Amino acid sequence: MLRRTLLTALLALPLAAAELGVMSFNVRFPSKDDGPNLWERRRDLLVDTIREKSPDLIGTQELFYEQGQYIVENLPDYAWFGVSRRGTREDEHMGVFYKKDRLRLVESGNFWLSETPETPGSISWNMSLPRMVTWGLFEMAGAGRRFYFYNTHFAHRPQDEAARQASARLIAARIAKLPSDVPLLMTGDFNAPAGGDTYRIFTPLLKDAWQEAPKRSGPEGTFHGFTGTPRPARIDWILYRGPWTARQAETITRNDGGRYPSDHFPVLVVLALD
Repeated sequence: MLRRTLLTALLALPLAAAELGVMSFNVRFPSKDDGPNLWERRRDLLVDTIREKSPDLIGTQELFYEQGQYIVENLPDYAWFGVSRRGTREDEHMGVFYKKDRLRLVESGNFWLSETPETPGSISWNMSLPRMVTWGLFEMAGAGRRFYFYNTHFAHRPQDEAARQASARLIAARIAKLPSDVPLLMTGDFNAPAGGDTYRIFTPLLKDAWQEAPKRSGPEGTFHGFTGTPRPARIDWILYRGPWTARQAETITRNDGGRYPSDHFPVLVVLALD
């Protein structure tokens, strides 16, 4: 318990100029069927969780526009960007949040996980819903270093494994075309287990921050369905390429008397850019 408390405290400390706190957070869309876990009942806990951990960069999944606005209204140190998977403000966004004093957004965009990736809302490979990537090119304040950031959410059904692998191959091909001297980070809810077939499509190109970090706390599983008891599979990943060193990683289980900010635990890593 002492070791976990110490690691949590370390993760909350201010970071050096060339360090970055990165969070992946499936925030759960504001479903009217969530009963005691309605967005309105957990939104302040979600905001408090982000405030306490103070990441520099957050890749969210299932984010609705109203949720993104609520977060930045209550956490004014952050800005956010992204469009929905329909290419509008309606439906789920892969919203990217960043601290305005730590990062400068140089360029941003979106592409869809389909055979026509430049077409908003496009669907392929028998998926039931559009899936996409929201990306940004950032510059770190003080360090002057630039990096790419990808954020995504893969198809969720058991029968979508072929689609998840096709999505991973599309992203991997895009990453391979980026300037090789510019580091890259990727967050996402991949709806696939770390170590599985979809995951292994990325491993020739990217490292897994959870696996690389010498200090880890919290459970490995990330989806818990508002119960606090995660399924064994780790489906929320933070991956990277380039001269980063993963120093610490945490699966955040913060709750208020059994109420959780989302049905996924957020994942936080501290990375140092060498």
